[in-house]
Amino acid sequence: MKKIFLACSVFAMLAFTGCKENAASKVNTANVAVAAERDAAAKQIPVMTFEKSEHDFGTIEQNTPQETVFTFTNTGNAPLIITDAKSTCGCTVPKKPEGPVAPGEKGELLVKFNGSGQNQVTKTITVTANTEKGQELLRIKAFVNPKNAGPQAVGPVAN
Repeated sequence: MKKIFLACSVFAMLAFTGCKENAASKVNTANVAVAAERDAAAKQIPVMTFEKSEHDFGTIEQNTPQETVFTFTNTGNAPLIITDAKSTCGCTVPKKPEGPVAPGEKGELLVKFNGSGQNQVTKTITVTANTEKGQELLRIKAFVNPKNAGPQAVGPVAN
């Protein structure tokens, strides 16, 4: 029994000491540098900072076209790319800027509203970009008065 225990102990000692290679010597320093650059680039994110996120057209007459411009600045440290801009309905049409917006530069998003609806109207514009959130929300609103039907004819009532 002592011989078996002694043999197992010697075998275990050889197994543990035989695998003691220096792991640090196997690391490729070129790969470490590439990984560090990749990680640093991944931390660079564009940020859309709007001067206003909501525009109120006030009281307008029905079917009177309106438009406004939402101005923003890329306050991040990477180029901003707007991939899409859409609204909750076809009566509101956003036009996104073409091409990337460099860090520190300004951009404009034109929004056209055809003045449809009645009473208080609120529309949401969703801007999809390569920001950390991925989407930014803008709103337009107006109180839409119906168009006058014109003067009513006044005269005798037919029986």
